Amino acid sequence: MAFYPEIEPYDSGLLDVGDGNQIHWETSGNPDGAPALLVHGGPGSGCVPGMRRSFDPERYRIIAFDQRGCGRSTPHAADAAVDLATNTTHHLIADMEQLREHLGVQRWLLAGWSWGTTLSLAYAERHPDRVTALALTAVTTTGPADVEWITRDVGRLFPEAWSRFRDQLPEADRDGNLADGYARLLANPDARVREKAARDWCDWEASHVDVDGTRPPPARYGDPVYRMCFARLVTHYWRHAAWLPDGELLRDVGRIAHLPAVLIHGRLDVSCPSETPWQLAQRWPAARLHLVPGVGHSSGGVMADHLVDFLDDVSRRV
Repeated sequence: MAFYPEIEPYDSGLLDVGDGNQIHWETSGNPDGAPALLVHGGPGSGCVPGMRRSFDPERYRIIAFDQRGCGRSTPHAADAAVDLATNTTHHLIADMEQLREHLGVQRWLLAGWSWGTTLSLAYAERHPDRVTALALTAVTTTGPADVEWITRDVGRLFPEAWSRFRDQLPEADRDGNLADGYARLLANPDARVREKAARDWCDWEASHVDVDGTRPPPARYGDPVYRMCFARLVTHYWRHAAWLPDGELLRDVGRIAHLPAVLIHGRLDVSCPSETPWQLAQRWPAARLHLVPGVGHSSGGVMADHLVDFLDDVSRRV
């Protein structure tokens, strides 16, 4: 896979989006190119420079932003005192609209990864006239069934890791919503309890992403600030099933069915089963579906090849 060369942003800033929040944004590539927004995963992972390397910098105006509470946005969710009440999917959609207006963009392509695919779909279905195309990798809709799968059902494939994950909770929380139970631990007044909960949560995340059991945990999980931010935001979103009515994103895909899209998903992605992109593709005539053999919850290799091919094709038609 030959990514495009590394480039530096030509502009960046903090945008006040209300509720005491400022989101970090940056632009790179061609200022006169086709606008494209990078929508990172997590929730809480933040944007990283490598995400923009799938885009031809001569053809795209590449816009990255850190969603509320993470990355270089402020205030940061790693601080236990930061209230997450105004950090919801609906707030993030409004932030994206405010950023679009701030940057003078009429319409943009959305490129989302993992949780970012949920957010991209939710934004596009609410504002289809603001979107030119969607490029979605490791697709999920973060509905109740998705959350139940990733916190409980997939434990049948990783029984040792899942037992450790569940058993860190108080006994009264082990049969309920596990994201809810962890969110309570992460709000505990004792910093040691919070830190252990963040580590235990990230250990579980690392276990089901690593399908064959050979990959080391992501290096960022070793950073206590990242770990706390990520665990707080993921549990906050998952315990509420992203504040979206169950099945809404699939039901309303007709609102964007005319938009060109690519759905790229690992056939062995046990974190986000391939049923979700397949169901979307059945209702989305303009979408290309790539179920990549032998690949789990990933964005590299053949997955990235499909993404670059789609983005190059779209840029030639703009």
